[in-house]
Amino acid sequence: MQLYTRSTGTGVPVVLLHAFPLSSAMWLAQREGLAGGCRVITPDLRGFGGSLLGDDEPSIDLMADDVARVLDAQSIDQAVIGGLSMGGYVTMAFARRHPDRMLGLVLADTKAAPDPEPVKDKREDIARRVLEDGTAVLVREVLPALTGRTTRQSRPMVHGRVRGLVQAAPTAAVAWAQRAMAARQDSFETLAALKVPLLVVVGEEDEISPVADAEAMAQAAPGARLEVIQRAGHLTAVEQPEAFNAVVAAFVRSVPGGAAPTRG
Repeated sequence: MQLYTRSTGTGVPVVLLHAFPLSSAMWLAQREGLAGGCRVITPDLRGFGGSLLGDDEPSIDLMADDVARVLDAQSIDQAVIGGLSMGGYVTMAFARRHPDRMLGLVLADTKAAPDPEPVKDKREDIARRVLEDGTAVLVREVLPALTGRTTRQSRPMVHGRVRGLVQAAPTAAVAWAQRAMAARQDSFETLAALKVPLLVVVGEEDEISPVADAEAMAQAAPGARLEVIQRAGHLTAVEQPEAFNAVVAAFVRSVPGGAAPTRG
């Protein structure tokens, strides 16, 4: 599986993995805002955007291996790996499966704990209904919590953009990803074993992965940095891109080994 990838800029490679049920289109402001200081690489995770889904069983670990192949294809030995929401789950799986490929980790609006049974049941219900009836269920039941109250009240264009990305999600990929997320494992031990710097970012208005989840991840990893983005909900990178870019850029500058080696 080769993922469709948008890349821009030069310097330290920074891979950003998108939220569910969006695509790498969500990272537009990061490709523009961070490219002056690093090489921004934004893949479409399998089934979303321009990437094929394939026939494999749903698996966050498999998605992490896809990302390792993106690095191989671009002759990159090590990179800062970051993800938001579902992308964060993939980032933690990448840290577990490919620890030698990381310069640092960015975990935004995500959580290290596995889904409790009621959440797993809800994911399966949405997967089934999406396959039967299309993305209307996502608009009704997923979209409302993706942005924070400030965005919903004061930034209708941002909320409208997110709605468009949700409506564009391929139904097969949505179902596959829901089942992959439901089956993911606990990642607290992965965070405790990290040998590279970790930045944890969360929106103060995040209703899906609230500040308490971010604090738990930061406490699990030695020396982790926690940044709370004001007036943002679950999609901090989309809702407050300048603030998000500022904390990520500062983190990348602080990561040891900034002149990352390349393969080949």
